[in-house]
Amino acid sequence: MTSTTVEQARERLIERIRDLAYLYSEKEDFTLASGRKSKHFFDMKPVMMDPECAHLLGVLIHHQIEKIGQVDAVGGLELGAVPLTGIAIAKAGRGSPLKGFIVRKEPKGRGGRKTGNPPGIEGSSLESSHRIVLLEDVTTTGGSALKAAKRLMEMGCDVASCITILDRQEGGLEAFQEAGIPLIPLTLKSEIAS
Repeated sequence: MTSTTVEQARERLIERIRDLAYLYSEKEDFTLASGRKSKHFFDMKPVMMDPECAHLLGVLIHHQIEKIGQVDAVGGLELGAVPLTGIAIAKAGRGSPLKGFIVRKEPKGRGGRKTGNPPGIEGSSLESSHRIVLLEDVTTTGGSALKAAKRLMEMGCDVASCITILDRQEGGLEAFQEAGIPLIPLTLKSEIAS
């Protein structure tokens, strides 16, 4: 079996997003998680749950992590980051020190009983010295992921960047720049929607 290059993975991922995740409505606007209205909608769950796409995402996420350098943990806000975290951990492989975590939108009262994490941050134990990469499925304004970043930084973690499957090109990049966190989109809305 031949390995997939980064260029091949990116080109194929764009095709698969167009096929599996992209909806366009001329007549009725979609309401996005940000509250904005749009004729374009991206549902990345079918992409993240597709075996071929999971492989492509793993190739692309790890390519970016290698460029970032030392990374201790990956994860992000539920629900979009949950499958991405699993993909990133699986691609890292057995013996990798890379950890995974989930940030809940609303913390549950029980907290991280065994992990020592504060309420709402679950998965692997995170330490204040950890260098984190946030994962996100779709970025519009960046608001949700930046809230997760703030919670992690309050713990003392270094949020090195946020990798998103798709940047809708509606202010997210600028919001991350303002927060001092690089946003790394694997694809752009302009590459999918013609």
